Amino acid sequence: MVNPDQIQAMLPAVTTTNAPFWEGCKQGELRLQTCASCSARRFPEAPVCPRCLGAEYSWEPASGRGVLWSWITMHQNYLPAYADELPYRVAFIRLEEGPYMISKIVDEDAEPRCDQPVRVTFVELGDRVVPAFEVAE
Repeated sequence: MVNPDQIQAMLPAVTTTNAPFWEGCKQGELRLQTCASCSARRFPEAPVCPRCLGAEYSWEPASGRGVLWSWITMHQNYLPAYADELPYRVAFIRLEEGPYMISKIVDEDAEPRCDQPVRVTFVELGDRVVPAFEVAE
């Protein structure tokens, strides 16, 4: 079983900038920063848009859909918090809106393949809710 206290220590701090992302997760909604100037979607959060350098943004709901771009299956115990989860998959997801997100694939029996459709789901870790992904087929 995952140790939530150890996981909490690995998660990014909640800040005034990223708080809307974490609040969305609690509500079961994946949110991305959206540039007010050019509408580019970005993750993780940034103080300015990487496309146009605009500083104004809002947090907008994302579709929660994407594709599995790449993955690894962890067999070695590098993170004590996940020792009881071995083996587990770490996924590099390309979201439908463009940004990439590193997360976990929760379908343990699914046979992963590149460009496999996935959708977001949410997992409770202590007092945090984090995005994870499941196969959408």
